[in-house]
Amino acid sequence: MRKEIEIIEILKKQRPDAVSELSWITPLDFMVAVILSAQATDKGVNKITPRLFEKYKAVNDYLKISLEELEKDISSINFFRTKAKRIKEACNVIMNKFHGKIPQTMEELLTIPGLGRKSANVILINVFDKIEGVVVDTHITRVSQRLGLTKEKDAVKIERDLMKIYPKIYWAAVSHLFVLHGRYVCKSRKPDCVGCLINKYCPWYRPN
Repeated sequence: MRKEIEIIEILKKQRPDAVSELSWITPLDFMVAVILSAQATDKGVNKITPRLFEKYKAVNDYLKISLEELEKDISSINFFRTKAKRIKEACNVIMNKFHGKIPQTMEELLTIPGLGRKSANVILINVFDKIEGVVVDTHITRVSQRLGLTKEKDAVKIERDLMKIYPKIYWAAVSHLFVLHGRYVCKSRKPDCVGCLINKYCPWYRPN
């Protein structure tokens, strides 16, 4: 078994139920949570979304209220004004272009304001179980670089490297497992290298 595959298999055993940690019920909920999660923690987003999703159950619910009211409802999240604007812009496109339903292709999702390739991959994988690529966020970037899977810094190029290394059947697992590994083990500061189950594959690891 190749080293790269062994890494994923070990992480699978550690986190067999790995999924996004964002709380959601409907595809619309998840899209809104993804927009809110930019430069914010999933934990912070999950604190406000239960009340938010109780109030806003459909695309039109976001469209019929004022921008100021939505800003107030998400004011505990950083960059809330920008995110409120993005949510309303996204809902406007979804209503007018996609009949109020979240689209299910990368091409269509990328036409929605506030969604880049990373966000589109997150939505496709978690909501629709569709695999068109690999999610690349700060955690996956760090883990991939430290493991020597890429030397790139650009997210699109990192995704391309990971898609070349891993067969498509592993893309969702890479997306989930590398995020969680980066969040809880391979942290930016003070990574738990000693407790890391895949440290023997990591060129960045320097045992004492």
